[in-house]
Amino acid sequence: MATLEIRALSVGYGPVRALRDISVDVPDGGITAVLGGNGAGKTTLLRAVSRTLGFHRGTGTGSIRFDGRPLEGLRPAQVVAAGVVQVPEGRQVFARMTVADNLRAGALGARGGRKETGAALARVHELFPVLADRAHQRAGLLSGGEQQMLAMGRALMAGPRLLLLDEPSLGLAPLMAARIAETVQEINAGGTSVMLVEQNAAIALRLASTAYVLDVGEVALSGPADELATSDEVRRRYLGVVDEDAAADADPAARARRTLSRWSA
Repeated sequence: MATLEIRALSVGYGPVRALRDISVDVPDGGITAVLGGNGAGKTTLLRAVSRTLGFHRGTGTGSIRFDGRPLEGLRPAQVVAAGVVQVPEGRQVFARMTVADNLRAGALGARGGRKETGAALARVHELFPVLADRAHQRAGLLSGGEQQMLAMGRALMAGPRLLLLDEPSLGLAPLMAARIAETVQEINAGGTSVMLVEQNAAIALRLASTAYVLDVGEVALSGPADELATSDEVRRRYLGVVDEDAAADADPAARARRTLSRWSA
């Protein structure tokens, strides 16, 4: 049975409909990617799962179950206690607090005691050694990549079984984005399921086993990530791969060159 089951979910912000009757499964132990452009509904989907829609004046219908337990009606803190933790878009760390205090704040939602918290901190420091080195530094003084590490580390302090990641590579240099991607793989290999929302389709499809493509609030495509990575539509819209024949048809000079080459073949 899937760890997370979303069925017939529709979400609106007042008169604006952000999601329309979507269904998504996040299997236990895997990485599931959710792709789409701006306004596709990706962040709204994560807010619905983490029960934080109300903070943004959103309302929804449909069902969301985690390990068979309905999440509807739960408060955000109860969702965290159930094992579902979100890392919001934009590296929302507590800038005036130290790195260590940010991590302690993440442990407030942990289900275990002091021993489990200590083990979680050791794991975070193993994944992100820089957070141990800068434990007493204010979070606002970290680089963008380091703040992303701190946001992820803070979420891991709660001992999630399902981690919701919203655009973890956004605004990062390619090398840092690649490093974050590697860490997502390590987190997943340690037994944590991941629901990954990304505009960087190349990274997301490389990491995930299953993927969904949202388009204006609806599921446009879904399936194994490796199959979607070879889909002409995904390659054209999200991976920047140009259809050479289509490009030539749009360019008279290129069309003429192609015709000549065929005649001379």
